[in-house]
Amino acid sequence: MCFMTFPRPTELNDVSQCGIEEREEVRDKCYKEQPLNDSRPLFAKGFCREVACAGVIGKYSIGTEGMGYPGREVRGWRGWTLLIWVGVVGLVLADGRRVRQPRCPAGCTCTKDNALCENVRSVPHTFPSDVVSLSFVKSGFNEITGGSFVHTPALQLLLFTANSFDLIDEDAFLGLPHLEYLFIENNKIASISPYAFRGLKALIHLSLAYNNLETLPKDVFKGMDALTKVDLRGNNLICDCKLKWLVEWMHHTNATLDEIYCSGPPIHQGRKLNDLLPHSFDCITAEFASYQSLKFESISVEAFTFGKDQYVVFAQPFAGTCSFLEWDHVEMTFRTYDTIESTSTVVCKPMVIDNHLFVIVAQLFGGSHIYKRDTSANKFIKIQDIDILKIRKPNDIETFMIDGESFFVIADSSKAGSTTVYKWNGNGFYSHQSLHPWYRDTDVEYLEISNKPHLILSSSSQRPVVYQWNRSKKQFDRRTDIPDMEDVFSVKHFRVRGELFICLTRFIGDSKVMRWDGAMFKEVQTFPSRGSMVFQPVSIGNWQYAILGSDYSLTQVYQWDTNRGQFVPSQELNVQAPRSFSPVSIDDRVFLLASSFKGKTQIYEHLMIDLSN
Repeated sequence: MCFMTFPRPTELNDVSQCGIEEREEVRDKCYKEQPLNDSRPLFAKGFCREVACAGVIGKYSIGTEGMGYPGREVRGWRGWTLLIWVGVVGLVLADGRRVRQPRCPAGCTCTKDNALCENVRSVPHTFPSDVVSLSFVKSGFNEITGGSFVHTPALQLLLFTANSFDLIDEDAFLGLPHLEYLFIENNKIASISPYAFRGLKALIHLSLAYNNLETLPKDVFKGMDALTKVDLRGNNLICDCKLKWLVEWMHHTNATLDEIYCSGPPIHQGRKLNDLLPHSFDCITAEFASYQSLKFESISVEAFTFGKDQYVVFAQPFAGTCSFLEWDHVEMTFRTYDTIESTSTVVCKPMVIDNHLFVIVAQLFGGSHIYKRDTSANKFIKIQDIDILKIRKPNDIETFMIDGESFFVIADSSKAGSTTVYKWNGNGFYSHQSLHPWYRDTDVEYLEISNKPHLILSSSSQRPVVYQWNRSKKQFDRRTDIPDMEDVFSVKHFRVRGELFICLTRFIGDSKVMRWDGAMFKEVQTFPSRGSMVFQPVSIGNWQYAILGSDYSLTQVYQWDTNRGQFVPSQELNVQAPRSFSPVSIDDRVFLLASSFKGKTQIYEHLMIDLSN
């Protein structure tokens, strides 16, 4: 065979030095393996193009051609050396163009379309391209991380068994559009990311059997519309609100599930998950969330409605004011509305009579007073003083109506004072009845027992005393006391399904909840009290709470459990030295106002929570 190298431009067709048969054979081979219209760079062309075409067909080749110099014939050993060198370069470049097939990873055994990996420490990133089935047995990695299989997009079956990993991460199986079967069985999986199976749109069979799963994240099967079989046997599933979504999904999916038994909670333990219905779960609860902090101390708080608007008033003993707040419908916060200046204020009690707003302001010093809201002047005007000889050290005020007549009662805690009932006569309030002197009453509560008006007075010197309204005399008569309940600071009542209960507050010892049995109050439940000045029931919609304040620890919120007939712990609130709580409903929202004697007054919002989310 004859080769011409580096031909001159005028000699491009001069192949006379080669035999005709040789020329045609080499030329045909060149055209067949490397077309002349190949526009790739010279060093990317194959051996035929670089050598045979350059020499036989007369194309420019490497060397002096690129500089515009005419080529010349190379003979002897030097020519053969150049020929061999060019050939080797061409073969190397040609080999570089071929895609090398990945080998079977270490620790794995590969057949034509299957790979089995045993005791590997991590998921290998390369497998032969024809592998469509991949199995991991007794592997040492702790989790399946995101994107572990993006390098094996052809997989149709993936199996994990007897491995030690306990977590499946987000997007663990991303990049597997053809995967149809996924078996993750007999491992130690306790947690699965909500998006662990994202992208598995072709999956038809999923097994998570015999792991350590107690729950599954909501909508973990979302987007897997091709599923026909899910196996969750052998796990310790807790059939609580976190799995309510799975019950709902089971009733709407075309996939079948084997029988699964609940490991808890007690109400569902041992039952088949397949037999549960969405309404089998009670998942709606509520909590008080911190909403607004007010930069003042307060000892009492009251919420009231006047002129179709909602207001709240705080008694500030150190500032000596009654601070009225209103709701800002734009800023969505409580803002200052008005104030009443006073001295050592302990109670600011609003009272609406015939569309007129009155405020009874109880003071430790300087006597107590009654104010009326002058709507034309848009301010409060003092209209009456309260007899200082009867009310020397007021501690609590309660307002009520009996037979259409308006009353209020002031509990007096001094040695020389007297708890007194006042009645509205159309022009002012006058003393209607003094209940008893010298008992140092700390609290008074109005309530109806068997549809009859009653008062319960708490005192530091005697047990709580129960007074009943005598309709013929239009006065309260002493009826009884509550036995074995000395040193009660206050009594507050509430009702659950028509039954009457009271919360009794003790500063040190046990505060209690008692129920009226038709003849007397009987103990239902006790609560350890450590510096408690308030144990207040709060009703919000269908929710009944009891809030136990403390001067030495966090405030405890208890929620009524209808099934148990008792309060159960609900949450804790950080209120310094709380003295009073009051709910208020505004714009379809409910807030809890918390007075603080030693810190900032707090406002919480009552929020509904769906535990299934």
